[in-house]
Amino acid sequence: MQRYTIGQAARLLGVSPDTARRWADAGRVTTQRDEGGRRLVDGKDLAAFSVELAQNGGEEDASYTSVRNAFPGIVTAVKLGDVAAQVEIQAGPHRLVSLLTREAVEELGLEVGMEATARVKSTNVHIDRT
Repeated sequence: MQRYTIGQAARLLGVSPDTARRWADAGRVTTQRDEGGRRLVDGKDLAAFSVELAQNGGEEDASYTSVRNAFPGIVTAVKLGDVAAQVEIQAGPHRLVSLLTREAVEELGLEVGMEATARVKSTNVHIDRT
């Protein structure tokens, strides 16, 4: 499972690293320390927290931005069918859903808890693994 530093988690949540640290200190998001002493957040824990945060309306000090219709975020759900698939990404307060082929999801190796970027053009949402 992918793990994220506090800085990476903050970027995915659309907040400052200081805010992410305060949330970790308060126990709102669970962290573990690596060999170097850096705090890391498990991808699945971060995905669940990002959904909870968005459902509760975010935080007052959160700053969200979309640059050229790119939404970096974290994969919160992957539903595979025989041919098609549905991928959900939580990008700050934004929940983006993309329908794509199962083959594309498998080639990208998309799974819950991993970082990905949703790119929006017109009515289509494309998912890039980052």
